[in-house]
Amino acid sequence: MKYSYLLLDLDGTVTDSMTGITRSVQYALKHFGIEIKELSLLQPFIGPPLKDSFKEFYHFTEEQATLATSKYHEYFSSKGIFENAVYPGIKDFLQKQKKENKQILLATSKPEILAKQILDHFELSFYFDFIGGATFDDSRSSKKDVINYVLENCQLKNKLDKCIMIGDRKHDIEGAKANHISSAGVLYGYGSKEELIQAKADYIVKDLKELQTVLI
Repeated sequence: MKYSYLLLDLDGTVTDSMTGITRSVQYALKHFGIEIKELSLLQPFIGPPLKDSFKEFYHFTEEQATLATSKYHEYFSSKGIFENAVYPGIKDFLQKQKKENKQILLATSKPEILAKQILDHFELSFYFDFIGGATFDDSRSSKKDVINYVLENCQLKNKLDKCIMIGDRKHDIEGAKANHISSAGVLYGYGSKEELIQAKADYIVKDLKELQTVLI
């Protein structure tokens, strides 16, 4: 068996969270007098740590980015969290991995408590052996740190060759490389093929069927 431990990203990999995330960002930006009508313009926020995105895309200061993140969660925790949908085929994919006795581990930049709520809501928590995410206080926010947290908690530091990070953005690939594990970029999410190539993903797949061939 090639990979026994599958680390999965959440947004853009397990769930299509565009509506909830972009509306939450829209709400946060409005607090600063920035009106964004077209939600698709906010798609780059899907995946990376929030505070970093506010700094990168709107040149916010640390203080502004912290406030924007707080405003984001005002909307997200009450409405945006469930403006979300599971990608077609994900449940079947997870079931298949469990039948093959693989461990499925979540590694998301979303705060862990919110990730758990989302998986519970969509009745997916059952498939995950461990749910790892960021913290609200930013003590753990980068994908590198989240992946390290998952590997440590699951005692996989001596099994890195059996681990693979699966996600749709460069942050997933870079985080995997920083932790010395393999990576697979999925093209049905929000990262482009060019982004995943530039990040040097070990595998790039167009769909879950292709991903399955990589895993065996």
